[in-house]
Amino acid sequence: MFSHRGIKTKMKTKILNALKYGYVVENSRIPQMLSWVISIRAITLYPFIIFRDEADDVTINHERIHIVQQKELLVLPFYILYVWYWIVNRVKYHDLGPDAYFNLPFEREAYKNHHDFEYLKSRPRFAWTKYFHPRKY
Repeated sequence: MFSHRGIKTKMKTKILNALKYGYVVENSRIPQMLSWVISIRAITLYPFIIFRDEADDVTINHERIHIVQQKELLVLPFYILYVWYWIVNRVKYHDLGPDAYFNLPFEREAYKNHHDFEYLKSRPRFAWTKYFHPRKY
């Protein structure tokens, strides 16, 4: 017998997993279109993890760290802070595009922990804040 309940349960589980862990999209043109300052291979636009090419586990884990950061900040404030920190890095610290990116606290956390596939299980809330280090020049 065909069950609509089973289909609804599977769909609900799929949606909840996407909201929690991100939904991976491969071979998209979006990262290339957004590569104004640096070459973007993957980007997280909650709840989507969008790849220019084929996905790999380390980059998926990196982008899942961003998923958690975005959820902590209720998504929109994450993007506002991301751009703000990038502008501060460019203007105040005179970082070039790639340096401004790599010095973002969100990216520092993700790059430091993207090889640790257990990191998100024990990550403290707002862990990215410990990666914000004002610099003196």
